Amino acid sequence: MTTLDNRPNTALLVVDVQNAVVDEGYERDAVVAKIGGLVGRARREGVPVVWVQHSDDGLVRGSEEWRIVGELNQEEAEPVVEKSYGDSFEDTDLEKVLAERGVGRLVVVGAETDACIRSTLHGAIVRGYDATLVGDAHTTVDKTEWGGIAPELVIAHTNLYWRYQAAPGRKGGTVMSEDVDFSG
Repeated sequence: MTTLDNRPNTALLVVDVQNAVVDEGYERDAVVAKIGGLVGRARREGVPVVWVQHSDDGLVRGSEEWRIVGELNQEEAEPVVEKSYGDSFEDTDLEKVLAERGVGRLVVVGAETDACIRSTLHGAIVRGYDATLVGDAHTTVDKTEWGGIAPELVIAHTNLYWRYQAAPGRKGGTVMSEDVDFSG
């Protein structure tokens, strides 16, 4: 349903699964394992895997904290998009990377649910992409001491509202990892 012409392909977008971003993430190990399983499956099915890495004053490019977690192996040929804003499209080459691969549909996993995941999902929809959130393959840290809600509620709420997200000619949706269909 994407509104992007000649973009029939799907990509797995792995957002900010970096050491400092997910180390204290809710159900971190289970989420990283689900992401690893999806990465492997995408590769076997010939689906592009696109990695996103955030950097800013607190997350310095090249540092150990900035690196993708050790459990996930990024292949040399897989593109890496570096970003400095929540939305993975904002001031990056993500659109170019996806256009080169004919991608009009994204399957989104990663961190943090209430920041970069939400921003990227909305950024995708407004730019014409279909965007599916994998409900058991994203995480966030506990922000209750600053007035946030518990991480499991952030995740549940995001899964709920994204399940029904749509725009003219585009659709969102939430599925669990075992139900991901890379064919569309």
